[in-house]
Amino acid sequence: MKSIGFIPLRKGSKGIPNKNKRKMVGRPLFTWVLGEAIFSNLDEVIVYTDDEDIISFIEKEYTWTKKVKALLRSEASASDTASTEFAMLEYAESIDFNFDAFCLLQATSPFTKTEDINTCLSKLNDDFDSALTVVNTHRFLWDKNGKPLNYNPLNRPRRQDFEGLLIENGAVYTITKEALQKRKNRLGDNVAVVEMPEDSLHEIDSETDWIVVEQLLMERQKREKESKRITHLVLDVDGVFTDGTISYTKDGEHTKGFDMRDGMGLEILRQYDVTVMIMTSENSELVAKRMEKLKLKHVFLGVKDKYTLLKNITIDLGISLSNVAYVGDDVNDLTNICSVGWSLTPNNATTVVKQHADVVLSNNSGAGAIREACNFIMNYNKRF
Repeated sequence: MKSIGFIPLRKGSKGIPNKNKRKMVGRPLFTWVLGEAIFSNLDEVIVYTDDEDIISFIEKEYTWTKKVKALLRSEASASDTASTEFAMLEYAESIDFNFDAFCLLQATSPFTKTEDINTCLSKLNDDFDSALTVVNTHRFLWDKNGKPLNYNPLNRPRRQDFEGLLIENGAVYTITKEALQKRKNRLGDNVAVVEMPEDSLHEIDSETDWIVVEQLLMERQKREKESKRITHLVLDVDGVFTDGTISYTKDGEHTKGFDMRDGMGLEILRQYDVTVMIMTSENSELVAKRMEKLKLKHVFLGVKDKYTLLKNITIDLGISLSNVAYVGDDVNDLTNICSVGWSLTPNNATTVVKQHADVVLSNNSGAGAIREACNFIMNYNKRF
């Protein structure tokens, strides 16, 4: 069964400007669901957008997978009055409905997990022609006329005795080709429901919503950590290897300062069978030369979505994120800081990273922070 994931994105946003591209826990909002879709059972993931910056981002960022494709949608499908179904059908018709299952994914639902997508897809094999994600809420509902809708106020049930209501959370919808052609809608005639956690009911329509969802996401990532031996250390560069500053010559060339003791710490750590990797958003020849000098083979330059790449690396290696230690200093490291087995940050890192890292090192970046992190990992691994 050929299944296609479909993420419609529009450039405009009324409540929160540039919402889809804005950094949620240090990564663009739309990459939360895109990353999960990449690791799902979907055969292909289409990002359908009128934003050429997003198209350029995807073309540069996800070269390590053939699963993702970014396409420019028509002006008509991106207008304020166009429905999501309009965009779905526009794309489906452009490929002559060359698929068996269609999966609509909403970028404003960052709580979506790979498992939610796979479960919705699996329902199409169980005599359902479509499926959607829901949340079971135990709220008591009323209409505007003061009439209760889902309980008797004279016999108020206890929460544990109340079945509640299933509410559509707008995260994932799957539908067969035949049902989409017939109904021209995201849902068919025989709909299955797939429950997601209550947190996923939060919508992102205001700055307050953004703050709440971001905090919930960070706490979710932290809860998934486990205590395991550290097999891999992943390091950012600027603000970790260096003090975060750049010196320019009169000819425009720039230089960076590296602490030689950090290099020795990494050499010693590798003797304890810990693999060292570099992951930086900067694509710098100078950095590449320094890492070559340190004989580090796993160097990833110009990475903007660090979390999805790191997750892909762990899957390929057959390890868990909990086997990884990560050292970063700024917001683009934040998701990894919240997700890996042990996260460490230099003493002069940004405040938000220091708030969420497992360990705030006593040394500053470019002044022994990496050497200190190496010593911590070696001591930690002794218990295994």
